[in-house]
Amino acid sequence: MKIFEDDALALATRLLVQRGAPPPNAALQARVLVEAELKGHPSHGLQRLPRLLARIERGLADPRAEGRARWRAGAVLDVDGESGLGPVVAMAGLKQLLERAESTGIALAAVRNSNHLGMLAWYVEQIAAEGWIGIAMSSSEALVHPHGGTRAMLGTNPLAIAVPTAGRPLVLDLATSTVSMGKIHHYAANDQPIPAGWACDAHGRPTTDAALARAGAIAPFGGAKGYGIGLALELLVAGLAGSALAPEVRGTLDADFACNKGDVLMVIQPAAAPDLARRLADYLDHIRNSPAADASQPIKVPGDGAARRHARSRDEGFDISPQLWDQLGALELSSTPTPTAFEGQTQ
Repeated sequence: MKIFEDDALALATRLLVQRGAPPPNAALQARVLVEAELKGHPSHGLQRLPRLLARIERGLADPRAEGRARWRAGAVLDVDGESGLGPVVAMAGLKQLLERAESTGIALAAVRNSNHLGMLAWYVEQIAAEGWIGIAMSSSEALVHPHGGTRAMLGTNPLAIAVPTAGRPLVLDLATSTVSMGKIHHYAANDQPIPAGWACDAHGRPTTDAALARAGAIAPFGGAKGYGIGLALELLVAGLAGSALAPEVRGTLDADFACNKGDVLMVIQPAAAPDLARRLADYLDHIRNSPAADASQPIKVPGDGAARRHARSRDEGFDISPQLWDQLGALELSSTPTPTAFEGQTQ
């Protein structure tokens, strides 16, 4: 079924406000989820909302918290998310980074004790919109097997980069696994098989059954190279944020444990070279216009597909399973907000 942006935002915001989120926090969390839907990434969209609501109700996520931050070095911000909603904590940190980077040229936030960020592209796009280069990294539960292995030992460890240009910024957002576990959950929720090569089951056997893959391990992208990048990001995020390593990480795919993964956000000042933004945009256009192996499939650069899907979805709505939409509707409460485990606590 088709759902329009405004309807999705309104429902998601209401559900969060009913569980104690201040309206600005609820609107921000809802925006990040709906943006994933608009861009064609339902694995990071509204399917995550029921779990997030359960985390709030169980006291595992504080919808009011914005995190506690301190500068541990001139350009390094240490953030204790205080169990806050991932987007709320991240954007509070980014505001401080952008202010500090005006004098330092670069600033980094290392975040721990914060809930799932959602789609990383959204954050680096906010940075690029301010004219800065943005980088975001995150860690996760052990979901990915090492190259040549069968047991999940690494996180999916996504990386996003945005570089502003005179046109649309370059936006790269990828997991270091072949796919995200959220995507496998999406296939499982819709009773769809996954492609061969994505994952193995709990016994280390290759599988196309999404339900079996959820209990198994995802392959790293690009074989040994993807494994190496994923492992480097695993240690980089933990080393900067002081967060747990993958085998001990919990809380991004469950409603039972505190979220103990790490996030790293960076803002970097571009060079003050003449016409740099225009030269970057022209270069991307040269790539798009270069010869394609299949004339019916023009060359794209990272972010092009998501931008086209976003524009189309805003006009025509996006697809969502009727079961999920009905589930979300059934989660609506009375007009009286439900107390959370954080009610009455000081920040």
